[in-house]
This record gives sequence, C-alpha cells and structure tokens, in this order.
Amino acid sequence: MKLTFLGTRGEIDARTPRHHMHTALLVEYRGARMMVDAGEDWREAIWELRPRPHAVVVTHAHPDHAWGLKGGAPAPVFATAESWKELGRYPIATADRHRIEPRQPVTIRGVDFEAFNVEHSIRAPAVGYRITAGRVAVFYAPDLVYIQDRAEALRGCRLYIGDGASMTRSFVRRRDDRLIGHAPVRTQLTWCQKEGVPRAMITHCGKEVVTGDPARLAEQLDDMARERGVEASFAYDGAAVVLR
Repeated sequence: MKLTFLGTRGEIDARTPRHHMHTALLVEYRGARMMVDAGEDWREAIWELRPRPHAVVVTHAHPDHAWGLKGGAPAPVFATAESWKELGRYPIATADRHRIEPRQPVTIRGVDFEAFNVEHSIRAPAVGYRITAGRVAVFYAPDLVYIQDRAEALRGCRLYIGDGASMTRSFVRRRDDRLIGHAPVRTQLTWCQKEGVPRAMITHCGKEVVTGDPARLAEQLDDMARERGVEASFAYDGAAVVLR
C-alpha cells in the first residue's frame, strides 16, 4: 500500500509550500487509487489529478474535508449518513453516492475501509478510517478529540495518521455535554504507545506547525515520540510512504 499526502493543511489561512493544500490522502494498492477527503482547496484541483482517483472517501463534512466536492466528484463518493446530509446537496450522480456505516467495513477496489466514530464536531460528526490492504492496516483520523473503540481501531496497525492542530496545547472544549475540537499530538502519541502502534505521521497541520520552525518542531515531535517508544514525523504535501 502506498500513501501519498496530497495536502496537509488544516482550516487555517496560513500556508507554505510544505503545507499548502487542505488535508487529503491518496491510498494506492494494486493499481487502485482512493482519495480520502477533498477540502475546499480541491474544488478545481480534484479534476486535475492525473491519474484520477477511482473513489473519494470522506471523513466528515467540514469545509476543509468535503467542500472540494461542491462542484461534483470525478469518481464515486463514499461517506457516512451524517456527512451525506451536507454532501447530498452537491451535484454528485445518484449512482456515485455510497453510504458507509460505522464498524461495517466496505471494500473499494481491494482495499477495506472501516469507519470508526471519533469525537470532533457536533454539526459535522466525523469518523476515522481503519484502512487495510493485504496484510497492512493503518488508521487515518485527521480531525479528532478521541476515537471510540480505540483498541479495535488501532489493533495491529502499522501506522497512525493523526491530527496536527496542536502539539501540546489542548484544543478540546465541551458543548452540549459533548467534547469537540482537537486532541494535541502528544495525546495521540500516547494512544499509539498504549495500543502498540509503532509509527505515527501527523497531518492536518494547524498554524503552530505550518508557520513554525521545521527543525525545532521535528525535534519536539521526536522527543515526545521517543518518550513513548514510537517513531513519528510530520507529513507534508507530496510526501509518500510505502508499507508492505
């Protein structure tokens, strides 16, 4: 399985060459190409991808994850019922609308996507995806406070791809008895430690990461990761990793 980070920027104004486009991940396996998320930056750019993806899978309907589909989609779209409440207004052909149910794996061109509910937003409920191709499993959750059924979500995963909104400061708040926002990177690395995930990559980067000094941030991330026995790095636009 090959993973290419098409974009790594969260919903912020700041951008750099390393973190320029809204967060999106390309999953490739045996000739199949699935794009996970297509934020507003992708509204025109998604049509320019060559080769085009065979499917688009959506984590949630916030602007930086789904509004790139407002002009339609170049491939079938897979999303939860909650996300389709927003996506249903977009000019996506009926035959290309596919519903994903949490904890019910869907196979797309030989790759399994299993949605796990994550706490992040009340208005745009989100999921993370356990993505399995052959013998390799990864977990992708670019926006979250915590993962429901975390042990099952991360069981046997070779790589965790998580939320880079904040390094150590909590962006978690309570609304209507629900937690919303973003868990800091430090907390997510602890999840990896507890669940035995050996490697983490941080995407959906916030202002702290996008505008900060890359060397200093890499050292800070490495220190936090080594304390937990995990290997970690920041993703940047165009970065790719191959897992066998």
